[in-house]
Amino acid sequence: MNCPFCGKPNTKVVDSRPGKIEFEVRRRRECLVCTQRFTTYERVEQIPITIVKKDSRREEFNREKVLTGIKKACEKRAISIHQIEETVDNIERDLRESNEQEIPSKVVGEKIIEALKQIDDVAYVRFASVYREFKDVADFIQELKGLLPKDCLPIEFEAFSDKADDRS
Repeated sequence: MNCPFCGKPNTKVVDSRPGKIEFEVRRRRECLVCTQRFTTYERVEQIPITIVKKDSRREEFNREKVLTGIKKACEKRAISIHQIEETVDNIERDLRESNEQEIPSKVVGEKIIEALKQIDDVAYVRFASVYREFKDVADFIQELKGLLPKDCLPIEFEAFSDKADDRS
């Protein structure tokens, strides 16, 4: 490993520990020439997952896109970044464990929705409204009806949601 400070190849590993995610090792290194210390991460190279979009385009799975989408849904909610990253790790692990090289984007979206449903109802509805492309208030009400017990719905809400059912 070349030193990022002086460029010399003489470095030694000072400390090694598991990284934040599975199959990752964090190494603390020291340059034997300039004595600067730096951190490297070693990760198992995995077969890329290809996501098949709605329009049949294909792109490589991008963990950062999933992370960004979940962060937006969880904005201003009492959800830690640790919990969000753990959720993304679980989704990525599920996708990799499926042993499929091509996965429809719908599968990824549904995994995100299911994970958010377990974490926070508001984040779930935020993500679902964008992902499922809600067209109007009736779509929101349909989704909310599934979250609340029937006896918790106000009478006006039940009447409005019944009208929404009639329109579908």
